[in-house]
Parts: sequence; structure tokens; C-alpha cells
Amino acid sequence: MNNKEVKKAFSSLMQFAGVTVNGGKPYDIQVYNDEFYSRVLKQTTLGLGESYMDRWWDCSSIDQFIERLMRANLLNRLKQDWATTWNIIKASVFNLQTANRSFLVGEKHYDIGNDLYQKMLDRHMQYTCGYWKNADSLDTAQEAKLEMICRKIELKPGMTVAELGCGFGGFARYAAQTYDVRVTGFTVSKEQARYAKKRCKGLPVDIRFEDYRKAVGQYDRVISIGLMEHVGDK
Repeated sequence: MNNKEVKKAFSSLMQFAGVTVNGGKPYDIQVYNDEFYSRVLKQTTLGLGESYMDRWWDCSSIDQFIERLMRANLLNRLKQDWATTWNIIKASVFNLQTANRSFLVGEKHYDIGNDLYQKMLDRHMQYTCGYWKNADSLDTAQEAKLEMICRKIELKPGMTVAELGCGFGGFARYAAQTYDVRVTGFTVSKEQARYAKKRCKGLPVDIRFEDYRKAVGQYDRVISIGLMEHVGDK
């Protein structure tokens, strides 16, 4: 959506309150900076107020203008509709889910040395929440989580599992050892891949340094644990 379209959308919204952009009535707003429209789109009511302080727009009777917005419930609509619209625009224009960005996440976040994670995580090297019901330590909470996941997806011996975002291989190792399944794990972190391969050596586990979108083949189960926080806007 270009600035012309943003301006048109904003002007249409103002019509619900009987306000015309650059109109001749006291409660009509006069816009002096075309960046005003996208600013309000991004920052909603905060952007409306701060752009006024920056003299991007003015109004002869601002009290009447605000009253009209309130009567038409446009202040709430600005907070809701415009915020939603902005997310849609970001998804359309700024695709953060590119292959290059996915590997950047691995480099910046996980490839800083496994020694740090070994000191702060449990013995299964889980970097997501544990299941603390009846647990008395981080190790037992994380193992309880892994067991619960395996039960929920109803693993049976001989099944094949694709894990999208396999981390340090904790789930793959646990599932292969405990449920006798074959696991293919995908990670965009070199350090995670190296660590997971070492931990899963001798087990029916294939750790791949590869974007999860490159996964091909058929599997009995496909899971992801904590992947979505890294996917980003689309």
C-alpha cells in the first residue's frame, strides 16, 4: 500500500465522523505532511497526537474534531482497525520469512557458543517451557514436557517424525531412545546442528542444517516446539 492509498483509506475512515481531510469546516483537519497518514497507521492514536505536536496537521476547532471522532467511536477504531491494517500491510510488503533471514536468526541467537546454553538449560537442552506439574527440578520439568508431547502425538515404534526447529536435539534424542522412532530434525543454527548430531550419534536421528521449508518427504508425525517465535511477520 503506497502513501496515496494510505491517505485514501484514512480519509474514508474520517468520513464516518463527518470530517474531511483538508476540508473547509472548523472541525476538518488540515494535513501539512504526507507522512502523517502512515504515521497514524503505524502508531494509531499516539501517532495522531504526536504528529499534531510536530505540526504535521492542524484544526481550527480541535475540540469539535475530537468530539466527532469520539461520537463515531473512531478513536477505538484507530486503535483496532488501523493496527490490524498495518499488520496486514507489513505482511504484504515486508516479508521477514526469507531464507536468508531464517539463517540470520540462527547466527545471531544460537551460534554464540553452546557452552552458555549448557550452563543455563537442563540436561535435555530444552529452550522452551517445561511442564512443572509434580516436577521438582528443571530436568524433571523438561523431561515431563517431552514425555507429554510424545504421548499427545501418540508415537509408536517405527514411526517417522519431522521436527521443524529441532534445537539442540533434545526431543529427537528422547523420542528415538524412548519410543523407538526415526526423527529428522531441521535447524538453521550451525552450533545447534553440531551439538545435536553429537548427542544423537548412534540413534535413528538425522539432524539437518537446513531451513524447515526445505523439508520434503512423508512423515507419520510433524512437530515444532517453540519455532513460531522465530518465524516473524508475513
